[in-house]
Amino acid sequence: MELPERKGDRPETGPEVPHIQFTQTSPPEIRESVRQWLSALPGTVTGRSEISVPTSYAVFAPAAARDAVLMPPRQSAEFVHVHADGSLHLSLDPSDHAAFLASGWGEKHPLYDRGVNVVMFYAPRDEAEVEVAKTVVAASYAYATGHMLIM
Repeated sequence: MELPERKGDRPETGPEVPHIQFTQTSPPEIRESVRQWLSALPGTVTGRSEISVPTSYAVFAPAAARDAVLMPPRQSAEFVHVHADGSLHLSLDPSDHAAFLASGWGEKHPLYDRGVNVVMFYAPRDEAEVEVAKTVVAASYAYATGHMLIM
């Protein structure tokens, strides 16, 4: 996965679960734009997250790829959710983790080092950053479903 380097300082995030972002959050219209886009991902089901706080909007892959390790508790359905602050948690192919983290767009989930395949994408601050978020979600979608997302 190739991503441009994120501009600006790293936002302040919480060090434990629930893993949320405190600064540089998304404006309401950006959050809604992301949520609307997520709701249209083909072959998915949306709803309340099974792992995150009740206000998180999640996307599930009912027919997850056989070897994909997604979010707990099932590890076979929820592959992305967006929080009220605009940040996203998602599962990525392990081969994408290093490039994603090096790009500055996000960080490991507090349970990542305990084998949980979840990273945080920092809350998009504008439409250009929404486009980067879509690229990362598309990679998560491909990993979760085994199908490329036509954007």
